[in-house]
Amino acid sequence: MSNRKTMLGIIGGSGVYDIDGLINTHWEKIESPFGETSDELLFGELNGQKMVFLPRHSRGHLIPPSEINFKANIDVLKRVGVTDVISVSAVGSLKKELKPGMFVIIDQFIDRTFARNKSFFETGLVAHVSMAHPVCSRLGNHLELAAKNSDIEVVRGGTYLVMEGPQFSSVAESELYRSWNCDVIGMTNMPEAKLAREAEMCYATVAMVTDYDCWHSDHDNVTVDAIIKVLLANADNARSLVKNVAPNVNTDRYGMTCTCKTALDNAIITSPEARDKKMLEKLSAVAGRVLN
Repeated sequence: MSNRKTMLGIIGGSGVYDIDGLINTHWEKIESPFGETSDELLFGELNGQKMVFLPRHSRGHLIPPSEINFKANIDVLKRVGVTDVISVSAVGSLKKELKPGMFVIIDQFIDRTFARNKSFFETGLVAHVSMAHPVCSRLGNHLELAAKNSDIEVVRGGTYLVMEGPQFSSVAESELYRSWNCDVIGMTNMPEAKLAREAEMCYATVAMVTDYDCWHSDHDNVTVDAIIKVLLANADNARSLVKNVAPNVNTDRYGMTCTCKTALDNAIITSPEARDKKMLEKLSAVAGRVLN
């Protein structure tokens, strides 16, 4: 593992459909045994470092949250050599102090989705990975430093409530999540973070606050128009953050020894002789380190 090189992958959410500054770029379709990805992958170089970008909802935002093929997305990123994933996502704020325009580097999730396949491991090959600490603190450190160097107002740490969507919350739901001490709410980072952990990839989320959901009495209920307005204002900040974080991630000498890269150690419970051959083939990229 120590001979492998770190490669950064960016998953862009609402409003983030490409990355400025990439050179030698090309879009390429990568096949996955888990089906169609959200879009082709954008390959390029940033400051001399290779990088891969994937628009989570596709270019033009064609795919709603519940229909994103998270498994295929993570699988193809792993197949092309991505080791570290940064998710850039639009969220609503559940705290007064987290104002629209601010960035939050997430450290916890509460998964309230119910219509998504959440694991690579199915009947024939079962595994249980730890999600106690669902994001990579090492990547979080890089993101925090890059945000400050880019003069972006950023908060380190926060709990992201992942709802199914695509509808926004009711007031009762929003107040319930606030009572749970959640910080932001969105629709896309689960099961993405769980699948990245199963694929032994470092994963971190930059949550871009666009609104106050619907709980704040002094603000209008969340609308797409309001979200897009803030997203466009934040676009330069998001691009600046990626541009500043990429060199540090790619040259981090501790990247390939991060514990995220060994998440499947002792996680597979199905005995070797009982493992389904078709599952072994499907998981050749995701879990090849422990299955081969």
